[in-house]
Amino acid sequence: MSLTVENLEHNMASLTIEASAEDFEKACQSAYQKQKGRIALPGFRKGKAPRKLIEKMYGVEVFYEDAANILVPEAYRNELNEHKELEVVSRPSIDIVQIEKGKPFIFKAEVALKPPVELGKYKGVACTKIDTSVSDDEVKERIDSEREKDSRIVEISDRPIKENDIATIDFEGFMDGVAFDGGKGEDHDLTIGSHSFIDNFEDQLIGKSIGDDVEVNVSFPEEYHEKSLAGKPALFKVKIKGIKEKQLPELTDEYVSDKGFENIKAYEDDARKKIEERKENEARAKHEDEIIEAIVEDSKMDIPEAMIDTEADGLVESFNQRISYQGLSPEQYMQYTGTTPEKLKKDMMSQAEKNIKSRLVLDAIVKAEGLEATDEEYEEEIKKIAGNYYMDVDRFKDMIGDSEKENIRKDVGMQKAVDFIIKEAKETKTKEKKEKKEKK
Repeated sequence: MSLTVENLEHNMASLTIEASAEDFEKACQSAYQKQKGRIALPGFRKGKAPRKLIEKMYGVEVFYEDAANILVPEAYRNELNEHKELEVVSRPSIDIVQIEKGKPFIFKAEVALKPPVELGKYKGVACTKIDTSVSDDEVKERIDSEREKDSRIVEISDRPIKENDIATIDFEGFMDGVAFDGGKGEDHDLTIGSHSFIDNFEDQLIGKSIGDDVEVNVSFPEEYHEKSLAGKPALFKVKIKGIKEKQLPELTDEYVSDKGFENIKAYEDDARKKIEERKENEARAKHEDEIIEAIVEDSKMDIPEAMIDTEADGLVESFNQRISYQGLSPEQYMQYTGTTPEKLKKDMMSQAEKNIKSRLVLDAIVKAEGLEATDEEYEEEIKKIAGNYYMDVDRFKDMIGDSEKENIRKDVGMQKAVDFIIKEAKETKTKEKKEKKEKK
């Protein structure tokens, strides 16, 4: 096989790949073996007709399409493995140049090549200072949230409804004295303050007691989904049938000891630490996005459309996998949301371009600063990934191919680049000050 490269505009390239006549013949024979079971000729049982007779009957080109489908991926893959200097970053667009018995098989593959990056400023990039301090109110809110998980629902009979109670009600809605469809319910549990009912419906139940009959006057929102009700006043006749209250466990040393803490202070300290860790991780993620965005803005690169298109396809595939985990097929999602595969992909294009630019500048920083993964760092990452799958490290290595191993090395390098630019960044006190500085 042989490869000829023609560089095109915008980091595109046309690869002319030539396979020998012998390789083409082998592919035709494989295509015959694949198809012969479906071909019947007079005097021969299905699958027993000789290849030459089939070609004489249907033409010598009868196996060409399948032969090309066999040979093209193999030849393309082999040539890219042979010429690793060609960093192809898109699917190939294939065009058959020559396909003829007894002659070399020739095809062209138009591809996008990884574009070079002219790095702008990446050291000392300004980023917004983010407050990661934790208030006592935040600690209390987290602990109350945990206590709520351990709460119990208690029937109340000696007082009227108050905020946060769960009222059990029967209700029926009327408009101009006539009951309307969908406005009736029985034994419905309504949490007061949840705003799950329209307007101030829930507020009008506060202070009412079990057995009360209440007339609730509301107005439907102008944007209400049922057009016949939108913007119109309505009367609901409500019967209070029960009151329940969510009771949280008291915060005591005994309560926190069941969670593995010596006393309330240790429990509060742990809550504060977890909030701090979350805030610091969120701040780091925001700094990373902000700094990379600034570096991309200050750098130059010519990204081929085919590269963005391929990245968008990958995002769509990942999205489809995520919704399938939720029990939806891509077709069902399209039907429910009224979107189309084309629109979904179009919506992904902006994120695809952002992802590519981020990777390109980080990769350029890896090379500029010599941040490639060391063997020790690579082994540590392999160990961590294998641990995530509860697998033996050696077995995990045997399961992944060379390309996956190389990607792991690249990911380590990329993370080192992120650590580098964050460490080198200069925090500004507020976003407003940063913006003023940029205008100067």
